[in-house]
Amino acid sequence: MLTAVFSLTGALVFGAADFLGGLAAKRISALLATAVAALSGCVLLFVALPVIGGEWSPHDVAWGAISGAVGAIGIALLYACLAIGPMSILSPTTAVVSAIVPVLYGLVFAGERFDAIGYWGLGLALVAVLLVGFVPERGAVRPSLRGILMAIGSGAAIGGFYIAIDQTSDESGIVPLILNRGVNAALMFAAVGVVAIVAAMRARGRVAASASAGASASAGASTERMPRAGRSPLATGIRLAVACGVVDAVANGLLLFGIRAGDLSIAAVLGAMYPAGTILLAALVLRERIAPVQWAGLVLALAAAAMLAIA
Repeated sequence: MLTAVFSLTGALVFGAADFLGGLAAKRISALLATAVAALSGCVLLFVALPVIGGEWSPHDVAWGAISGAVGAIGIALLYACLAIGPMSILSPTTAVVSAIVPVLYGLVFAGERFDAIGYWGLGLALVAVLLVGFVPERGAVRPSLRGILMAIGSGAAIGGFYIAIDQTSDESGIVPLILNRGVNAALMFAAVGVVAIVAAMRARGRVAASASAGASASAGASTERMPRAGRSPLATGIRLAVACGVVDAVANGLLLFGIRAGDLSIAAVLGAMYPAGTILLAALVLRERIAPVQWAGLVLALAAAAMLAIA
């Protein structure tokens, strides 16, 4: 019961974090938004540590760091595959794979067993994940093999995060999440630095290659205009990214409690319902329309959660 409640609630909160992260990425780069969010989440978890508690054992620290690295790979592949598109196919593919991987691990390697209603609930939940994660897209084309492989890789890595965090002990409290967010932030800020260096080198090359004084003056004028135009969006984007990190840390905590309260299979498949929170907030705040297929997914998600709660 507690696993279903914590995991489904965590999924909805994850969706809210994704919504905030999406708004932030519209104002600053997706990499920078992710890095800032990871850092702010790490800070929040550090502040909460004296209250919630947790032991810093080498075993739990290692698995927390591994979960952060695997999660960063999953997010990077997710952004890459969604950029290739079509989102209507690749997004639900990632969500379903991220649920299937830990479910298989739980059933095959962890020896998790359920009543008949539990298996039906798992199957129904996977269908719900597919429907909820569907992104209506006009003129969507057949996905490329590269996009499909990236989506599968992203889902597998996100599923790997669930498996890694499941290896931690109850005594560790939120320590693994602190390592997760810290490693994630370090990797993302490193990626931001690499991108910034490459961009600076390319810009320097263009300036050096420019032989026209008029071109140089034009470049200088554009450089002067950029800070004025980008000052407000940058500040807003950073604030949204910080909020995203705080909400994401809460979601991670709920998911961790869900995993420790019961079975990994149930926690993972319900945790994969995170698109539900995103589409609901988008409908409420941005007045975006929820597609009928997504409504069907939401209804099935609630039914699956009820079945899994009593499994």
